[in-house]
Amino acid sequence: MKKNIVLTGFMGSGKSVVGKLLAEKIGFTYLDVDKHIEEEMGLSITDIFAQKGEPYFRTLETKMIKKVSKMDSLVVSTGGGAVLNPENMSMLESTGVIVCLRAKAETIFERIKNDTNRPLLKVEDPMLKIRVMLENRNRHYCRCSFSIDTDKLSENEIADSIIDTLVKEYNFKIK
Repeated sequence: MKKNIVLTGFMGSGKSVVGKLLAEKIGFTYLDVDKHIEEEMGLSITDIFAQKGEPYFRTLETKMIKKVSKMDSLVVSTGGGAVLNPENMSMLESTGVIVCLRAKAETIFERIKNDTNRPLLKVEDPMLKIRVMLENRNRHYCRCSFSIDTDKLSENEIADSIIDTLVKEYNFKIK
């Protein structure tokens, strides 16, 4: 039986773009947890945060991860904060290999500075917020199966690096 490949990491680390490319390369289905939540709720993540708050969103996220964990042959992109809940991590670990895409705060800022759909960064000093959030999440990201530093790699190089690691270190069967 095939397993899932789960991509996590901070916002702007490349999860969505790399996830789609990786799924295409290995013949898996791509599933973005946040997009799935938006479709089910009929609201954007930004609107869910604004109308219901982050705790409500995190509950939706856990419910969605529970659903996804019962599926197979997926490349799953999680929201960057999904790792904060140990229950999410346990469910994701049970379904496959978790890959953390990492990037420096400066790289993240450059990638997302013009994106208005980042509710957690609607603050006076987004760079400081990125640094603080990265620091708080690092111990959670360390729980992942392995990490890829995305700062100086193209999306294609990141996807190929993930495939190489999955095949060599996890005996993953790629078509």
